[in-house]
Amino acid sequence: MSVTVKGQTYYRTREACEMVGVSRSTLLRWLKGGILEDTMHRDRRGWRLFSQADIARIEVEASRMN
Repeated sequence: MSVTVKGQTYYRTREACEMVGVSRSTLLRWLKGGILEDTMHRDRRGWRLFSQADIARIEVEASRMN
């Protein structure tokens, strides 16, 4: 379920992975390895929130891997 904060829609990790077609472990490995810049947005539990721009960057990286 997406989250809207100040008019901006954010997606949780699982949703972002489903949208792009990569596994959660792959996305987290890319973040940990510095391949992708970690998101600045977190929810109150500390879970990552991805904007549409973040998802576009993930898509670019996923296409480079294929």
